[in-house]
Amino acid sequence: MPLLELKNLTKSYGAITVADDLSYEVAEGDALGVIGPNGAGKTSMFNLITGTVAAASGDVYFKDQCITGMSAPARCRAGISRSFQVPQPFGAMSVFENVLVAATQGAGESGQAADDLCLDVLDRTGLLKRANVAAGGLTLLERKRLELARALGARPSLLLLDEIAGGLTEQECRSLIETINDVRASGVTIIWIEHVVHALLAVVDRLIVIDFGKKIAEGEPQTIMESKAVQEIYLGIEVDA
Repeated sequence: MPLLELKNLTKSYGAITVADDLSYEVAEGDALGVIGPNGAGKTSMFNLITGTVAAASGDVYFKDQCITGMSAPARCRAGISRSFQVPQPFGAMSVFENVLVAATQGAGESGQAADDLCLDVLDRTGLLKRANVAAGGLTLLERKRLELARALGARPSLLLLDEIAGGLTEQECRSLIETINDVRASGVTIIWIEHVVHALLAVVDRLIVIDFGKKIAEGEPQTIMESKAVQEIYLGIEVDA
């Protein structure tokens, strides 16, 4: 059985459709990449998966259970965690305290177990030496890493990454890719929305393309990137028949 399954999800805001009969599956241990133009509905899809937005119709299944009516906090505690495109840490709190919120509220840990989880996550994401620094004073890369650390602090089995490579230098991007591959190697299933395509292709083994909330292509990454539909819709290149 798939770890996650979307079945015919639909959602609109007035005349704007952000999910149009959206369906796909993700198996445990997979790394799925999601691409599409700005405004295609990619982040809205994450909102539907995490429960921060309710679908007009369709269902979300996680671990073979229908979670369509489940609240966002309950979905997080069940094992679905995400990063956000624009990092918004608790700026006055330390890096450690930011992750501690996830460990206690998401993973349900307390006391020494919560502390140990935070220290492990900070070590894995390269932030251990910055544990006591106020999050508001971090660099962009460190904020990106803190987004990842906070998501991992909830101890997810499904990790949703939203354009976490955006704005990074090539060297910073390589470092981030290494971290994400390490996370995947630990058994965490990943869905990654990203415009930095070379970073995405260094991690994922399958791509889906979304446009106007509709899945228009799915398959092996290189094949998808070479397809006419992707080049015309995603890359904005008119391709001769």
